[in-house]
Amino acid sequence: MEKPFYFDNCATTACDPRVLDKMWPFFKEHYGNAASHDHSYGWQANAAIDEARYELATLIGAKEREIVFTSGATEAINLAIKGICDSSDRKLKHIITTAVEHKAVLDTCRYVETKGVHVTYLPVDHMGRLVIDRLREAVQENTLLVCIQLANNETGVVHNLDEVGEWLRKFNIPLFCDATQAVGKIAVDVEQSHIDLMAFSAHKMYGPKGIGALYVNQKVRKRLQKQVHGGSQEMGLRSGTLNTPGIVGFGEAARLCRLQWREDYDRLVGYRNELEIELLESFPGLSINGAEAERLPHVINFAIPGVKAEALLLAVSNKLALGRGSACSSAERLASHVLLAMGAEEERAYHSIRLSMGRFTKQEEVGAVVQILKQQVESL
Repeated sequence: MEKPFYFDNCATTACDPRVLDKMWPFFKEHYGNAASHDHSYGWQANAAIDEARYELATLIGAKEREIVFTSGATEAINLAIKGICDSSDRKLKHIITTAVEHKAVLDTCRYVETKGVHVTYLPVDHMGRLVIDRLREAVQENTLLVCIQLANNETGVVHNLDEVGEWLRKFNIPLFCDATQAVGKIAVDVEQSHIDLMAFSAHKMYGPKGIGALYVNQKVRKRLQKQVHGGSQEMGLRSGTLNTPGIVGFGEAARLCRLQWREDYDRLVGYRNELEIELLESFPGLSINGAEAERLPHVINFAIPGVKAEALLLAVSNKLALGRGSACSSAERLASHVLLAMGAEEERAYHSIRLSMGRFTKQEEVGAVVQILKQQVESL
């Protein structure tokens, strides 16, 4: 049986073979614990981790000591939000986020609400973009943190945070950014965007699963309370034996993205534009969610009238691997909270499909998508 063409790169990407080659010796030969400071096995592991930390920092415009390794973006998100809330001795605490964040952010915000933190969920416009005036109105004297994603995981809509971050620093309010979908796909510079905390993950940028990172600005570090106890690893912010092979792979993935993200970007924008034209010509009434906004180069979120996404995805599953939205929420048969927050009717949300390409997507695969969809839409 031939594998279906893979168009779900927002859920996860294939691990680049060059990343695997870099990781393999750290499973077989260089298996030391980076915390073992008394022999060469530990020294070698520690040096490899330092190299990876440098590559991640270089990719996002940070300093090496500002990179904290975690088990993934979800843990990094929890560390950022809970860590800031726990470190404050204010009786009244307030954080601000948007209604279109990933569930990892929204669920963590709902958790801190049970601990007495007030959370403001900002609406977005019909394209899924942040309304900056609403943010300005929401800031209070007791605001501890503002959480805004860099790129949406369902629509690919990108938020320009330069103005937001600069404005927040006037009030000494940290800006936390979930950049999981953006790092390695577009240019990211934490200094230019005035980002204080940023979560991202290796498996979204052609690296291994099970490893992520939190960027922590040095000015904010003292305001962050650790969430995992049991050791002093990662500058005292995250206890636990470091996943050396995963970190090495993360570093190599970052290096490769730094060298070729623009090449990937240009090619994928071409594929995206080609596909959108064909989709709009082939399916009367088809709409593209977030079409007028700045978007990631590889993502198309579209709705075909009269065809439920779940039925269509099942019908094409032997030929195309697509998604309805966040992989973390795909088991829930609920309308997308992102599309509903953008003002979409519930029926349109149930009809929407996310198609996401990647570094290893081929031209012939792109050319086959619309024809496969047309066959199944006609039968449905």
